[in-house]
Amino acid sequence: MKNRIKALREAVGLTQEQLGKMVGTSRQAINALETEKNEPSIWLAYDIARVFNQPIENVFLFEESERKSRADFSRGVKNGIAAN
Repeated sequence: MKNRIKALREAVGLTQEQLGKMVGTSRQAINALETEKNEPSIWLAYDIARVFNQPIENVFLFEESERKSRADFSRGVKNGIAAN
């Protein structure tokens, strides 16, 4: 999932460690989110968005995600078309 965490964090002068402490996670977890190695829980996404006073969809760019949703995977959806 693409996100704007790094840009928003740098704009307000926070380090990864500072942001992590504000939302109850580690610097390593923030780094993994910024580099798109991991996706946040909905609660972590909410907390991060609140730090920047932004709606979640301004921080996390769902429409640009290349990763399939778990729901689509379980339903057998491929490229937006249900498999028979």
